[in-house]
Amino acid sequence: MSYLPSQPYPPMHGVVPLIAYPHPIAPPPGCGVLVVSVNRGPYMIPAPVTSRFKIDRQLVAIPGEGTWHVAVPAGAHDVRYTDFMGVPLMTTSLMVQPGAAHHLVFRFGGWRNRVHDGYGADVTRFGLWSNYTVALVTLVVGGAICCGVFGLLLGSTG
Repeated sequence: MSYLPSQPYPPMHGVVPLIAYPHPIAPPPGCGVLVVSVNRGPYMIPAPVTSRFKIDRQLVAIPGEGTWHVAVPAGAHDVRYTDFMGVPLMTTSLMVQPGAAHHLVFRFGGWRNRVHDGYGADVTRFGLWSNYTVALVTLVVGGAICCGVFGLLLGSTG
């Protein structure tokens, strides 16, 4: 798969900086391009604003929802979104080929967070349940515990 850029990648010496661009870029020699699409999720504050995008544990600043282009060295990479404390929300692995574009779609969902490749296949290695699901389970468990304790107190006084 060849990748036709609209703008060349900035010149560099030795190290590939992990920078997200809102437009297509030409990969430097020995690198490929990771094309990342991110939705806002069902949240009042868009999920990409409060989350962190990381490639091989290095932070890549993605300011919000949309499609972003990042030059990455050829080879295997660990790609993930984490919350502000570093807890993984979604993780996947990727083998980057030099000169090729690799598409990943990060979907923050109402029930589950998932990662899909450019063909629509689910490539999620780990997908945490969404904030809504975690809150719902917490409320149910907390309510059951609270009602159980309240029931025990009423039963022991009668």
